[in-house]
Amino acid sequence: MTTTIRLATRKSRLALEQANLVMDALKRINQQLSIELVLIETEGDIDRETPLTVLGGRGVFVKAVEQALLDDVADIAVHSLKDVPTEEVSGLIFPAITERADPSDVLVANNKYKLAELSAGCKIGTSSRRRAVLLSAIRPDLEVVDIRGNIDTRIQKVHDGVVDAVILAASGIERLGMDDEISQRFDPQEFIPAPGQGALAVQCRDNDEDIKSIVQSIDHANTRRATDAERAFLSVLGVGCSFPVGAYAVVDNKTINLRAMVLTDDTKTMPDFGDAIGGIDEAIAIGSNLGRQLLSGPNEDGAK
Repeated sequence: MTTTIRLATRKSRLALEQANLVMDALKRINQQLSIELVLIETEGDIDRETPLTVLGGRGVFVKAVEQALLDDVADIAVHSLKDVPTEEVSGLIFPAITERADPSDVLVANNKYKLAELSAGCKIGTSSRRRAVLLSAIRPDLEVVDIRGNIDTRIQKVHDGVVDAVILAASGIERLGMDDEISQRFDPQEFIPAPGQGALAVQCRDNDEDIKSIVQSIDHANTRRATDAERAFLSVLGVGCSFPVGAYAVVDNKTINLRAMVLTDDTKTMPDFGDAIGGIDEAIAIGSNLGRQLLSGPNEDGAK
């Protein structure tokens, strides 16, 4: 018997590609599924000019899609996990976090220049405060400019000479088949990505047991453990956190290794870094403890 599921997603090319990845994963396990797309326009899609920090930061690409679930317009929703706020929405749950793609950030630059090869004064485009802070720490002689838009638009701004380079998520570029645009791939242990970057989150109503059971079949346990640690770190910093934050966890056998960064003082240029390790069943505690540690003050050199 065919089961029809309504899947809510944003309209962008990347969002649709991510929705298709989830659809394919679900259909591989249950060939009787019929999945219909419900296209949603979010606040972040409507307003492409206002900086994300002004527009509302985390959540501007998520809230309207979640509302489709709450209004029973859709049965499941697909999000980039890095866009999802850490506070829970009453009535909704995430039965699946998909296997993570490359969590790294990448540089897209004219002439395939690497970051070290860019001349002083070159303009680097990003809408992320985290990326801006990390860039400024590595190359304070470059000019970081705020740019919005989808991946295609940002890359075109490089080709048109509006900026000399942009920083983007590797996972987004790769999902769109635009790998040949990458000039440099940053080490996520050094250029720490956003919490959850590279993973997709599949959401549904928490009282919809049939849908929950179907979606749970594509949950990736180690990705969930790693991103739970990252998001626990973010959660400690506070609801609606506007700090530049990075967190990257790796599950290695029976342990979770978490490296994170935050800049809580606008008078400083160098973010604070920290590391933590624990068992695979301690993800939340690992992230929370490291968050509290960095909020209370790291070592002077920002080391482990």
